[in-house]
Amino acid sequence: MKILHTSDWHLGQTLHQYERGHEHARFLDWLLEQLEAEQVDALLIAGDLFDHTNPSAASQRQLYHFLAQARARLPQLAIVMIAGNHDSPGRIEAPGPLLSLFDASAIGAVGRPADGASDEDSAAQLDRLILPLKDRSGTVAAWCIAMPFLRPADLPRVATSETEALDSYQAGMAQLYRQAWQQVQARRQPGQAVIAMGHCHMRGGQVSEESERRLVIGGAEALPSALFDPGIAYVALGHLHLAQRVGGDPTRRYCGSPLPLSFAEVDYPHQVLLIELSGEAVTEVRELRIPRAVELLRLPRQPAPLEQVLKQLEALELPQRPEAEQPYLLVRVQLDQPEPGLRASIEAALAGKPVRLVRIETSHARSAELAEANHKPQVSVEELATLEPTDFFGRLYRHRFGAEPVPELLQAFDQLLVQAQEAR
Repeated sequence: MKILHTSDWHLGQTLHQYERGHEHARFLDWLLEQLEAEQVDALLIAGDLFDHTNPSAASQRQLYHFLAQARARLPQLAIVMIAGNHDSPGRIEAPGPLLSLFDASAIGAVGRPADGASDEDSAAQLDRLILPLKDRSGTVAAWCIAMPFLRPADLPRVATSETEALDSYQAGMAQLYRQAWQQVQARRQPGQAVIAMGHCHMRGGQVSEESERRLVIGGAEALPSALFDPGIAYVALGHLHLAQRVGGDPTRRYCGSPLPLSFAEVDYPHQVLLIELSGEAVTEVRELRIPRAVELLRLPRQPAPLEQVLKQLEALELPQRPEAEQPYLLVRVQLDQPEPGLRASIEAALAGKPVRLVRIETSHARSAELAEANHKPQVSVEELATLEPTDFFGRLYRHRFGAEPVPELLQAFDQLLVQAQEAR
C-alpha cells in the first residue's frame, strides 16, 4: 500500500503584496502527476490547507478543483484532510457530504465530551477520527487516526495526578491520543497498519519564526515523541514548514510546506513523502522533491552598504518571464544614516528587470562599543520623564547610528511635532 504525506499548503497566502495562486496551481498540478505516476492509495493532508480561517473564493476553488481532478485520475484514491491552526474547523468540515463523493474526509474538530458523558458517547466522538484506508484491491489495509489541530479547550480534562509530570495541555493531548489508539486497536484486524496524523509542534522541532504562528501561549505546545504509541507504523505531522524527523525517527515525520512561505524558508528542501506499507510495518519512506515554480532571491546574501547593493542590483541579469513567474526579491542594506530616497534608488537600479521587489530590509552599522552599550539602559525612568520629544529623538538617533542627527532632520522632526500638537 502507498500513502502520500503532505501538509501546510496555505492556499491563499500572499508574500507581502503578491498573490501566490500561480505557485499553488503549479504545485497541485505536480502533485496530481505524482499521485498518478506512483498509483498512490491514500493522500494525507496534515493541516493548514488554507492560510486564513476565512479563505478566499479562489483558494477554495483551487482545493475543490484539485479534489475533483484527483478523483477523476485515481478513482480508488482516498483523501484524508485535517484542520490546522490556520484553518477554520467548521469551514473544513462543512462540505463533508460533497467531499464523500470524492472519497475524501475532512476532520476539523474533535469536540470535547460533556462532563458526565457516557463511555459510549465519548467513544462515538473518537470514532469519527478513525478512518479505514483501502488498498487498490478495495481491502482495508490500514487505519488512520486523523487528529486535527487541538486548542486547550478541545482537550479532555485529566486527573490532577496526571498533571504532576505534564502540564494540562500535554496531559490532555496524551490522553486523547491514547484513547484514539485504544479505539483503533478494537477495530483493526491483524496485518493492518495504523497511521497517525496530527497538526502540532513536537519537542525539538525547528521552527520558521517568520511564517509559523505559536500554537499555545507560554510554549506548552512542544509535545514529546512518546505521545505516539510504538505500535503506530507512521506519524504524518503538519505545522512545521521545515521537513524533519521527530527524534531522528524515520517513521515520525514533518513533510514540510510545499513552497517557501517566507524568506526564512529560502533554503528549505520542499517535498512530499511517499510511504510504502507491507502489513503492519513501513517498508520505505521516499522523499519526492517539489520543483520551485518561483524563486525567492535575497540580495546580497548578507547586508551591505547601499552603494555596493545598488551595483549588484544593476548587474543583476534574469531571463524574461511572465509576471507570475518572476522571482521575489528581498534587498538587504546596511545604513550608516537614514536614507530618505532608499526605495527610489533601489527601484531605479531594478528598472526594467523581470523581478518583483517584495521588501527592503535595513540594518545599521555600529561599533563594538555601541553594540555592547545596546545591552545597557540608555536612560533611567526618572530621566525619561524629564526629556522633551526632541531630546528623546536625538538620543534614539545617536544610539542607532552612532552620530549626531543632521540639522535638516531635526528641523523636519520639529515640524512633525508642531503638526501633531496642532491636530489635537
